[in-house]
Amino acid sequence: MPKDHGIGASSKRREDIRFLSGLGHYTDDSALQGQAYAVFVRSNVAHGRIRSIDTTAAAAMPGVLAVFTGEDFKDVGGNPAGWLINSRDGTPMREPKRPVLAHGKVRHVGDAYAAVVAETYAQAKDAAEQLAADSDIEELPAIVDMAKAVADATNRVHDEIPDNLCFDWGWIEDNRAKVDEAIRNAPHVTTLHLVNNRLVPNAMEPRASIGEYFPGTGDYKLTTTSQNPHLTRLLVAAFVMGIPENKLTVVAPDVGGGFGSKIYHYGEEALVLAAAKKLARPVRWTAERSESFLTDAHGRDHVTKIELACEKDGTFIAFRTETLANVGAYLSNFSTATPTFLHGTLMAGPYKVPNVYVNVKTVFTNTAPVDAYRGAGRPEATYSLERVIDKMCRELGLDPFEVRRKNFVTTDMFPYTTPVGLIYDTGNYQATLDKLIDLADVAGFEKRRAASAAKGKLRGMGLSTWIEACGIAPSRLVGILGSRVGLYDAATVRVNATGNISVMTGAHSHGQSHETVFAQIVADKLGIPESSVEIVHGDTSKIPFGMGSYGSRSLAVCGTAMAKAVDKIIAKGKKIAAHMLEASEGDITFEDGKFSVAGTDKAKTFGEIAFSAYVPHNYPLETLEPGLEETAFYDPANFTYPAGAYLCEVEVDPETGKVDIASFTCADDFGNVMNPMVVEGQVHGGVGQGIGQALLENTVYNEDGQLLTASYMDYAMPRADDVPFYTVDHSCNTPCTHNPLGVKGCGEAGAIGSPPAVVNAVIDALHRGGLTHVTHIDMPVSPSRVWSAING
Repeated sequence: MPKDHGIGASSKRREDIRFLSGLGHYTDDSALQGQAYAVFVRSNVAHGRIRSIDTTAAAAMPGVLAVFTGEDFKDVGGNPAGWLINSRDGTPMREPKRPVLAHGKVRHVGDAYAAVVAETYAQAKDAAEQLAADSDIEELPAIVDMAKAVADATNRVHDEIPDNLCFDWGWIEDNRAKVDEAIRNAPHVTTLHLVNNRLVPNAMEPRASIGEYFPGTGDYKLTTTSQNPHLTRLLVAAFVMGIPENKLTVVAPDVGGGFGSKIYHYGEEALVLAAAKKLARPVRWTAERSESFLTDAHGRDHVTKIELACEKDGTFIAFRTETLANVGAYLSNFSTATPTFLHGTLMAGPYKVPNVYVNVKTVFTNTAPVDAYRGAGRPEATYSLERVIDKMCRELGLDPFEVRRKNFVTTDMFPYTTPVGLIYDTGNYQATLDKLIDLADVAGFEKRRAASAAKGKLRGMGLSTWIEACGIAPSRLVGILGSRVGLYDAATVRVNATGNISVMTGAHSHGQSHETVFAQIVADKLGIPESSVEIVHGDTSKIPFGMGSYGSRSLAVCGTAMAKAVDKIIAKGKKIAAHMLEASEGDITFEDGKFSVAGTDKAKTFGEIAFSAYVPHNYPLETLEPGLEETAFYDPANFTYPAGAYLCEVEVDPETGKVDIASFTCADDFGNVMNPMVVEGQVHGGVGQGIGQALLENTVYNEDGQLLTASYMDYAMPRADDVPFYTVDHSCNTPCTHNPLGVKGCGEAGAIGSPPAVVNAVIDALHRGGLTHVTHIDMPVSPSRVWSAING
């Protein structure tokens, strides 16, 4: 029987009550007394030198309170990248300053070089338009194509960087010679050139920020749409504005989606704080959707050559990749980690391939900054691997299911050290593949293909097997690799006198169901109702220092910190109970919310112990402090490694090139599952985004650096009729061995495993229809691209 509460139960999301009834509270919902409005003046050219900005007319317009330009911020710090990456030759990456407002040059369409603050939004908007008209920007040739950016030393995004390269990274450099030799001597080598298309995150809620300054104390408050309030506070205080960290509070209320794009600090957050101090009143800014397209960190954007060396029977010998990765005009906070340690270290996949070498050159261009987007590096790695494996199977006439099975790391090999430096602790890739074959009814495919053919459609089947590294850790290791922050997390569990509980967590929820799932865990461990547990997050003045939510780390890292804090509560409760029950502490057991003396009927409820801690009339005061509140920090010993197998079936119309997803099946290993319903929803959302990348979404700049896909009129987001109802399974779980919950993470899986499954299915459909000349189509596999491929 399914559980009806606690760990493992499909408890309904408690957040949904307020969200579905319109009672959520988002940044833009705040209406502060005396608030003013900021509007940014953004460049309409991709690359230009700022000759002059005449603020006179704009400053004199009705309602205008202040005008800011880049000159006002040229002496403050810049927003740094979170990881320092060294090139293959040991030289550190080039790290140009990312200013609050551009000065000297603008470097992408949408780059903010000025801002207006006024009494009303309309007044600020009018003045911003005037200021734009009074600005003289000399347009320079735009740098958009990565290969041209590296080849042309005369045109530079940043004047001080002659080749537009941030770094030229090799991983693992010691592998390079033996990988080259293995490929040179291999019986068969498959080569594939592919593009991992750039995506716009498109969270439901646009970014928004409100700055406040309190002259009486010198305190600042920033309310903002953030996945990571403490990181935002650290960056703004220590690196950008020089505010003492204890004088800045960052609050992230309800956040309507992030997918990575709200991890980072953006200049608008610093601007509203500076304006609030200057004006001694709150200053707010909310992005228009057009601003989001232009300025929010984009995702993906890799151009890759991958080579697979193998035996004639499909046994893998080596993978070698060369990638150009676009970082856009400026470095964003995780932009240097995404194409390197979140990508290169996964290039062995779930396979026992002995030789892997990864080279990544990151390139500055006159486009929006690129950073982590759902999956962050792992989708890029998985797509390259799974596409080249499928191509190899076609070249050698091998079964794609059996080739993967042949090359899987087997259960007797764990813990398994990959040639790219990760240690997989546990897994069962054969089991997920077997489950997938059964759930997807692979045996019945030919019957379904015949039915499609009767309708004039080509039906294909695409397989993808994947693995990812979640819960980025441990701090000591990532510090060696270049991380400038620790990657631990923290939680405080406060038991109130009447037994209900407040849990303060460093993780931030913006769709992950923390308020439900975290409460399930605490309630289960303490044997109390879930309704007695409140989850507090998103306010740096209330929560312990934490590293936010991204990389499927919330449960594995912050959830573990929370569980450890609960363990401390239970341990202290046993001391109190031993005193009250006149027993040895070693004889006290705790189960189902009750402290008992082993072998007797003497017991105290959790509520009685909590009350005694705050009303210590019968309490061991000589050895124990009153109160019942504990904090735990947790720094993981390793990454967690979710893995799975996905199968997509498509129908292709050979007359039009249109692709329809006929079915999509997922078999995942997420370790122990806390809430099956939430897990299923996370997979559904991720697969939807992956299908969007595979078939529809594409960010396009023209040669002048103008964003051609700058609205939903031109950027094709997936809609309900673009996706099927998925079949999702997570019954083949192998618990993580190094966190007490045994969890691995599920939030990014769907976006990692789905794109290659879709593209593999399309290529399979064309091959089964006799169109064997089509070996690859770059994403998005749109009707026009499919039709063009069919027609040669």
